[in-house]
Amino acid sequence: MGVSLCFTTSATYTLPSFSSSYNRSPSLSQTLFFPFCPKPLFSLNLMSKSKCGNVDDHTLTSSLFDYHRFDHQLLQSIAYDSLVWASLHGLLVGHKSIQNSGTVPGVGLVHAPFALLPNPFPEIHWKQACHLAPLFNELVDRVSLDGKFLQESLSRTKKVDEFTSRLLDIHSKMLEINKKEDIRLGLHRSDYMLDEQTNSLLQIELNTISSSFAGLSSLVSKLHRNTLSHYGKLLELDSERVPANNSVNLFVEALAKAWSEYNNPRAVIMFIVQAVERNMYDQHFLSVYLRERYPFCVGYWTKKKNVELSNMISKEKMLYNTHHITTIRKTLAEVDQEGELLPDGTLAVGGQAIAVIYFRAGYTPADFPSESEWRARLLMEQSSAIKCPSISYHLVGTKKIQQELAKPNVLERFLENKDDIAKLRECFAGLWSLDDSDIARKAIERPELYVMKPQREGGGNNIYGDAVRETLQKLQKAGSQEDAAYILMQRIFPTTSAAILMRDGCWHKDHAISELGIYGTYLRNKDKVIMNNQSGYLMRTKVSSSDEGGVAAGFAVLDSVYLT
Repeated sequence: MGVSLCFTTSATYTLPSFSSSYNRSPSLSQTLFFPFCPKPLFSLNLMSKSKCGNVDDHTLTSSLFDYHRFDHQLLQSIAYDSLVWASLHGLLVGHKSIQNSGTVPGVGLVHAPFALLPNPFPEIHWKQACHLAPLFNELVDRVSLDGKFLQESLSRTKKVDEFTSRLLDIHSKMLEINKKEDIRLGLHRSDYMLDEQTNSLLQIELNTISSSFAGLSSLVSKLHRNTLSHYGKLLELDSERVPANNSVNLFVEALAKAWSEYNNPRAVIMFIVQAVERNMYDQHFLSVYLRERYPFCVGYWTKKKNVELSNMISKEKMLYNTHHITTIRKTLAEVDQEGELLPDGTLAVGGQAIAVIYFRAGYTPADFPSESEWRARLLMEQSSAIKCPSISYHLVGTKKIQQELAKPNVLERFLENKDDIAKLRECFAGLWSLDDSDIARKAIERPELYVMKPQREGGGNNIYGDAVRETLQKLQKAGSQEDAAYILMQRIFPTTSAAILMRDGCWHKDHAISELGIYGTYLRNKDKVIMNNQSGYLMRTKVSSSDEGGVAAGFAVLDSVYLT
């Protein structure tokens, strides 16, 4: 097992655990005396003599990516430079221990948790995930138009899940009044893991609401490219193998084009946010880039002489853009207090017409503590503003719909191209409804092979291991329909790698697994598809002993891809 090392002034420092959920906390007697130095030096002896952890060597990726082998002083130097870079470039979140850090910008800043070095990922699976993004974008749009499918698929869930029921009620009201969403905007993220046993890229989930970290994930990729440009020769790693990540720019482009399609230059884009949001800077990047002239890098592929297509190198070109679009931030409660629906269908909040509503809240029951928030959600859905997501897009992202789409012949209901259907189906993990008594029995017998998922987003909600058996047996004993609130999913066993994890100024060696998220942007105005793109990526890495994986929930760190 490795140790956590922090930059402090001359003081005794107690080693922190990476997260309480990891059960890797050292004893209080483990302390370090680490004098602060303005620029840590490192020796050229890059191979550490000690190994950490109890994971067998064969579970790690190739020795090139055994980051635990590097000399302590080299890692200390990289960590110091990375913390400086993160501070200067806005790779930041609010610290939960500081009052007002989630409400007042600039208060209680701390670097976002990140991996010190990028995560190796096979290029063939990287390209597969990227190519799937436009297909999932189109699938979401097609499914969203089939109100009968959404209502019927979620009918059992509605009876036992109050949150899903309220969403379905709003959806039903829109069907009753034949409310059409002519302009449809989707900012999606499809999450995958690489299953070691089958060497297959398998989808974890498809996010259609609040697909976060477009701002910070692009920064982590730049951080790692910067790190490897300075230390790459010592590490034997090439910075150009870290793909350019323009997620923040591409999200901004999609929002700006949707605003333009709304065709009211006086209207604004409204961000729906939580009252306390320590991840506000990820959101503010989008707001600032919509309002101001900003530089951005366009990633493209260039082919050198005698280099095959599969080995093309990622380059970046600097461009500038100006949108001059005003954004406002409102909670659901504030929309209820300040919002009104004008006779022509325009939504006005605080006297300002709203062109686009971008939800960074509203995906969890905690965001709806009273009827005020539900009134706001209905009001917005009734308006002519472009919703990202609309209520139908939101429902498409539920776990139950994911499970329904994996059934035989269901994709054919929405898509015509057989090759596209085959590509989507290839990445589907095993997904089952709990009304299947045979699969429930198998899960009780071998709970370690399954994950039990409720209709929730945001991390920290899934059920694993023996708790799967206990929950299933409890539901069977009760004899109710409560099982409709869950789905069962095949548990994926990804490759374990050696990682260096940064949190609260401390670097920590551990064995980790990673999850790749591919962003997609989709914009349609009636019959015209204006945008349907793969739009950057998010890599999240967590210690292998942790089941859950949300960064904001405290389980994972931000990472980037190193193509192998």
